[in-house]
Amino acid sequence: MGLMDVVEFYDVRKVESTSLVLNLENGKVEKPKFERSSNKGFRVLKNGFWGIFSGNVSDEEGIERAAKNATGKGDAGIVDAGEGGKFVMKVKKNPADISIEEKVELIKEIEKEVRADYIVSTKIIYIENLRKFSYVDSSGVEVYYEVPRTGIVIQAVAKDDVMQFYSKRLMKPAGYEIFDDRVFCIATEVRERLAELLKAKLPPSGEMNVVMDSDLGGVFIHEAFGHAVEADHVLQGATILAGRVGEKVACEDVNIYDDPTINEFGFYPFDDEGVRAERKVIVENGVLKSFLHSRETAAKLGGMPGNARAQGVAEPIVRMSNTFMADGELSFEELLEEAKNGIFLAGSRGGETNPATGYFQFNAQYGYLIRNGELAEPVRDVSLSGNTLSILRDIKLGKGLRFDPGFCGKAGQLVPVADGTPPSLVRAKVGGVA
Repeated sequence: MGLMDVVEFYDVRKVESTSLVLNLENGKVEKPKFERSSNKGFRVLKNGFWGIFSGNVSDEEGIERAAKNATGKGDAGIVDAGEGGKFVMKVKKNPADISIEEKVELIKEIEKEVRADYIVSTKIIYIENLRKFSYVDSSGVEVYYEVPRTGIVIQAVAKDDVMQFYSKRLMKPAGYEIFDDRVFCIATEVRERLAELLKAKLPPSGEMNVVMDSDLGGVFIHEAFGHAVEADHVLQGATILAGRVGEKVACEDVNIYDDPTINEFGFYPFDDEGVRAERKVIVENGVLKSFLHSRETAAKLGGMPGNARAQGVAEPIVRMSNTFMADGELSFEELLEEAKNGIFLAGSRGGETNPATGYFQFNAQYGYLIRNGELAEPVRDVSLSGNTLSILRDIKLGKGLRFDPGFCGKAGQLVPVADGTPPSLVRAKVGGVA
């Protein structure tokens, strides 16, 4: 009896990764961190149970080892991946063609733009990565792609009577060409924002009108809502949205998408199960339309696969890509007028969310009081909390969708993502950060 007589499905992934990280901390360049790796991941589905193995062995040996690891019985099944294909992203400036010395000079110039008397600590991080991905499965699907990612992270700490931290980043699926004047504008923003934060007051507390900028709104959509529509969470019953496809979960102005085809940091042409990337409509006119799926969760719940992602050759799991809420109709000034009195909050310094209850709490990077429909004095160390669905039922959306890049962690794996919203007006609880 051959291997294919006993297994229902297998796939083989090969991931080659080349990356460079440069750190400039307080004027001192750390040793460049250059990494090159190549590894293979194997999955076998036998008796509804996954067997997994990773290692640089032949396809035949890897599949056999994975099959031996499929030791139980389960209810897993999969849907078709589609037809496969090939994609190679072209860049205007290949980072590999730029010398280390030139890259170091770039981050030194960026740091110069950040410096000021009140800045006590700076850190500039340069990153580049090229991922080459090959995939084949037992149904004959074949995929190959190459995607580069390049970026910079700018962080600084300022000190006066208080100490304040501020950071910004520019990261894209692109080459060295992203380092144009924008990166120096971001460095200037870091320096000037910190000067303002040192003079800022602590915020009032209580429930109030809150205008969120695109960055904070994006974190809300990703953390508070996006994780709640990942189908593995749905199957675990760990989300307030389980069983609610077709129901109204937000006001009718709300349209939420996950789109790996947009040229933002979460871009990919195929997911890690060989499925061609496409835009997913999550919420349309306030109605929950779909969850995000792997090939297995799509088989169990009905839906479209294409959101299974992995760090390296780890097990692919359901993940977001570029997740966003579409533009509304109001200008920023109109949002302030609608708010009348309250607070404008921008950026994010992390927080927590519980998809099972819908509760969230985030820390903003900075803010301004809103008085009589206009921005007033700056505030610092502000937190925002509330319930996800309550927020979405009453949200008022502005214009000016913008994405913020980053890395999302789940099950011990990090993958590049981006999230965004237009500026928006919500009613939520505000407080100081301890």
